Amino acid sequence: MKKINRDEISNYQGYQSEPTPWFEVTQEQINEFATCTKDEQFIHIDVEKAKQTPFGGTIAHGFLSLSMLSYFAEDFGLIIDGCYMGVNYGFDKVRFISPVKSGKRIRAHAVTTELLEKKPGTFAFKTEVTVEIEGEDKPALKADWLSMQMVK
Repeated sequence: MKKINRDEISNYQGYQSEPTPWFEVTQEQINEFATCTKDEQFIHIDVEKAKQTPFGGTIAHGFLSLSMLSYFAEDFGLIIDGCYMGVNYGFDKVRFISPVKSGKRIRAHAVTTELLEKKPGTFAFKTEVTVEIEGEDKPALKADWLSMQMVK
C-alpha cells in the first residue's frame, strides 16, 4: 500500500496505481472456494464435464475473482498516515464481464475516484477496479469499491 499524508489527500483524487503483479487462479483455489461457499456447480469443479461446455474447462466463481480485490489492494491501495483501522464499506457497482478459466492469470488496475473526509478522522474512498485476464480482450470484472479509513 502507498502511504499518503492527510494534508495531501486532494492530490490523490483520480490517482491511478500501477497494475498489480499477475496472480494465477488455480483449480485448487477454485475447489477450495467452492467448498467454502457451498457453490459446487460442475462448471467450477468437474474438470471433465466442464470440458464439454463452451468454456472448454472449469472457470472461477465470479465472487472468487471479486474476493481477490482484498489481495490486490495490498499493491494498489492508499493508506493515510495514522490510519488505525480500515473497513470494507461495500460496492456501488460490480459487473462480471468474462469468466476466469482455471490456470489463467489475473491482475488489477485501480483508480481512486473519490477520497473525502466524511467526519473528523473518518475518510471514505471509492476505487474503480478492473481485473484483467492475461491474454484476453475483455476483463474479468469491473467494480466501484467503497472503503473507509479511521485516522488518528
